[in-house]
Amino acid sequence: MEADKEPTTIKKYANRRLYNTGTSTYVTLEDLAEMVKAGDDFVVYDAKSGDDITRSVLTQIIFEQESKGQNLLPITFLRQLIRFYGDSIQNLIPTYLDFSIDSLVREQEKIREQMANAFGPGALDVMQDQVRRNTEMFEQAMRMFLPFGPGREPDAANPAPEKPAGENADQADINTLRAQLDAVQKRLDKLSDKKK
Repeated sequence: MEADKEPTTIKKYANRRLYNTGTSTYVTLEDLAEMVKAGDDFVVYDAKSGDDITRSVLTQIIFEQESKGQNLLPITFLRQLIRFYGDSIQNLIPTYLDFSIDSLVREQEKIREQMANAFGPGALDVMQDQVRRNTEMFEQAMRMFLPFGPGREPDAANPAPEKPAGENADQADINTLRAQLDAVQKRLDKLSDKKK
C-alpha cells in the first residue's frame, strides 16, 4: 500500500448497510475483513451524522470472526482489557498494544520461518523422540523419589532398609526414612556423574 494513498471511505447507513465509495458498491463486514487482510486502508463514517465509526466497525469485524470459532483473543486477555476501562492507565493501553502488535508484525516472517524449520520434514520424529526422552527422565525421577513404591521391589543395588531391633516405632521410621533418603542421594549422585 502506498503511503500517500488516501484511505477508502465507507459509509454506514441507518439500515446497517455499508457502502464502499471507492467501488460504488455495498459491502459486508466480511468484505471489510478481507480489505484489512489485503492491507487496504479504509475509514467508516456514519452516513447521517458524519461521525467516524471506524473503531466500532473494526470491533464488529473482530466480534464476527470470534463468533465463527476463529478465537484469536484469549479470555484472560479480554477480561484484563475490560478491567482497564476507567483505570488510571487506560490511556497507556492503546499505545502499548500498538507497539506490541507492530513488533509482532515486524517479526512475523521470522516466526513463520522458525515454525517451518521446527515443524518441517522429520520434525514429528524429533518431537516424538523428545517426548519419549522426557517421559523416561520423569519415570527415573519418580523411581528415585519412590524407591520402594508399588510394583518396585528392593533389589541388590537398593536393599530395603532394616528396622533396628529394640528401637521404638518412631525412631525406626526415622531411620527408615534416612536410609531411603541416602538411597535417593546416591541415585542423584550417580545420575549427575553420568551427565558429566
